[in-house]
Parts: sequence; C-alpha cells; structure tokens
Amino acid sequence: MTKETKIIAGVLAGAALGAAVALILASDKNDDVKEKVTDWFCDLLDSSKDKIADAADAVKEKIAKVRA
Repeated sequence: MTKETKIIAGVLAGAALGAAVALILASDKNDDVKEKVTDWFCDLLDSSKDKIADAADAVKEKIAKVRA
C-alpha cells in the first residue's frame, strides 16, 4: 500500500467509526440527526470513490507513458 492509500483508508475508517458512534448515540426520536449523518457519510463515500478513481486513472496514464 502506498502512503496515500493508507491515508485514504484511515480517513474512511475514521469517518465510518464516527458515523457509527453518532448513529448509536442518537435517540430514536431524533431521526433527523440520523438522516443527516447517513447522508453526510454517503456523500463522503461517493467523493472518496471519485477521488480514488481519479487517482487510479492518473496512475494508469503514468504507467502507459512509461511503457510507451
């Protein structure tokens, strides 16, 4: 694993843990907080997936340039 991959994995793990704790601590009466945390976490995952895909594309391009 590269340094960047470890950092991204750590950030995602921390976000997942934080979201899980927030959902556990939120009461059943406060569904609005649960919904906001869930939406935030989903947005975080989507943006992380996009960044990882961009990084993968950049690596593929560099490999193609090196092979050419």
